[in-house]
Amino acid sequence: MWSRNVASVCRHRTRACLRAPSRSLASVAEAPSPLASSSTSDASTPNVVLNAAVILNRSPILTRTPTLFERAYYAYQSRIRRALFNPFPTDFYFKTGSLLEKKFAKEEKLREREAFGGPWMLKRRKTGPTAMDEDGILIASTDQMENMGEEPVDPPAPRIHEADKTGDVKSLDRAGERNLYLLVRAKDHTGKQVWRFPQGGLQEGEFLHQAALRDLQAECGVNMDTWIVGKKPIAVYQPSLPESTKKALGGELYTFFLKAHILAGQVRPDGKNVTDFAWLTKQEIEPRVEKDYWASVKDILSDF
Repeated sequence: MWSRNVASVCRHRTRACLRAPSRSLASVAEAPSPLASSSTSDASTPNVVLNAAVILNRSPILTRTPTLFERAYYAYQSRIRRALFNPFPTDFYFKTGSLLEKKFAKEEKLREREAFGGPWMLKRRKTGPTAMDEDGILIASTDQMENMGEEPVDPPAPRIHEADKTGDVKSLDRAGERNLYLLVRAKDHTGKQVWRFPQGGLQEGEFLHQAALRDLQAECGVNMDTWIVGKKPIAVYQPSLPESTKKALGGELYTFFLKAHILAGQVRPDGKNVTDFAWLTKQEIEPRVEKDYWASVKDILSDF
């Protein structure tokens, strides 16, 4: 019992001796002056200039054209389904000898030929009331459609728009299978006319997504219905500037990119800040912009 008490007293005294120097040193150390710390932090923090840019995207409006492999796969699956399904009971759904029964029989025969009988694109005659469209559907006259109780159906629009044929890069209807991005021609930080995304500076107390929407409307007009996807940027661009340009701007220049979608409308620039615009694919953007600018944005653009 006595040995345990002695051991505990020694441990307490040892801890007190070890802690004593730390307390004395802490009491002697002087607290740093707040004025000195603030001046040091101000001197070490460089001045920066922030810009908010918008990558405005028009999503594809058409499904992609299937590849040869995809077409072959779909044709193979169609043949399997037609070979396994039960015969359609025409007597139950159509009156014998009616016009609807004849129409269904012709369409069914055409589907059988396309599924099992050689090439997919068949030569069809387009004469009289038995003319067929490019998809193999029987084209009936207006009187026949009224007798069958159906309304005339307009043929679908072509997949290649007129803007694709004329090369109109300002049309939102071009390249329906691809993602398009808005590029404007305006002055950069050096006053040079370049192709870039819509951008602008931040005002005091303004967030990036708020500045992005305001700058987009200032450069491209208010005739667009747009949606900023998120409040956080998806990329940043820091150009290498000489010291004279940094002093003129007020510090290092950083441009943060935010993604947005266009829902309706079209660009209407005022002609002063923005002189031209274009809706371009990723491959069309690369030759128009600077190399360092392209290196900052290429990974956030869709390849399709």
